[in-house]
Amino acid sequence: MMRMGSFNSAPKINNADTQDDFVDIPAGLSSSDLVHHCMRMRGDNLPPLLTRSFLKPIGNDITDGVRVLQLNSVSKTLGQNNDGFVRCPDEALTWECRKYLIIQEIIQNDPDIVCLQEVDHFKFLQSVLGTQQYEGIFYPKPDSPCLYISENNGPDGCAIFFKKNKFELVNYDTRILEVWRVQSNQVAIAANLKVLETGKEFSVCTTHLKARNGALLSKLRNEQGKDLLRFAQHVAETRPIIMCGDFNAEPCEPVYKTILQHKPLALTSAYADLLAAHGIRLPKPVQSESHDEGEEPVDNHEPPFTTWKIREDGGEVCHTIDYVFYSKDKLKVNNCLMFPQDQEIGLDRTPSFRYPSDHFSLVCDFEFTESYETNETSH
Repeated sequence: MMRMGSFNSAPKINNADTQDDFVDIPAGLSSSDLVHHCMRMRGDNLPPLLTRSFLKPIGNDITDGVRVLQLNSVSKTLGQNNDGFVRCPDEALTWECRKYLIIQEIIQNDPDIVCLQEVDHFKFLQSVLGTQQYEGIFYPKPDSPCLYISENNGPDGCAIFFKKNKFELVNYDTRILEVWRVQSNQVAIAANLKVLETGKEFSVCTTHLKARNGALLSKLRNEQGKDLLRFAQHVAETRPIIMCGDFNAEPCEPVYKTILQHKPLALTSAYADLLAAHGIRLPKPVQSESHDEGEEPVDNHEPPFTTWKIREDGGEVCHTIDYVFYSKDKLKVNNCLMFPQDQEIGLDRTPSFRYPSDHFSLVCDFEFTESYETNETSH
């Protein structure tokens, strides 16, 4: 099988994931205890994590449902050496500074499932999240750009964590996404989970599609999206599915329509659906990157941005490229985490001392629809 790699001719440096071998987390910490532990480990001299709120006040409606958190750019190696965040202080990009902010962002939102991309410190996440009853699955990129950077911590890839006291892992599969039957350097994970309390099963999938602008890259992403849909459909079978990831594509790109028009999975966008249901259309705070020729802006209710950064080669970038898709006939989205205002983020944007990633986490609350529950009972 041929493979479409990262187009880098530098020699690989194949290091193991060992940089977090001596992480010491006190035993018996509750989720709130762990949040406070993260704050103490960061130190009193640094500003607090950005505060965000949910669209609707948090109640008890999530008890029998599923809360999913989607977050990109967990990688230490790429953030410090490869992403060109010229306005972010060097100290704020270090793994020592970012790792506890990442944990705090995850834990304080209390997700049942966590979908992550650009993970090159899986062992750390596994150790810390394991204290809160999370079990993890990791799948690295075959030709990770991390491996061409000195002092790397192994390849980056995608990961899924789920609460093992709430779900049973039925099975899972991984895939190197293909473009015209040639393996690319992007991967996906799909896992089937059973709710312990009810026995209901569903599938969760995460991925990270090819980055960069241009008509060719847009076409490559669309082909990766088609392969992702085939893979997810094969794993999920008839189960409802939640598909999260950094798709590196604005809603105007073909892959967005490809996903929404795939009839077998019948997917829709959680944020767009929920914001539309509440009549909310949020204006973009700054001009987004220009669309590729032939691509027109799409009229929808997606958030105005999911990533906001300033890079050396591309200047200020503020656009929506991360999504949470779901089976609209079998699942219902009840709530979502909203995004900070530009004055809250700061002039230097992200990453920063107040936020560990250049992508903001997406958090959604789901429940099974009555029709799906009726069909399950009839079987």
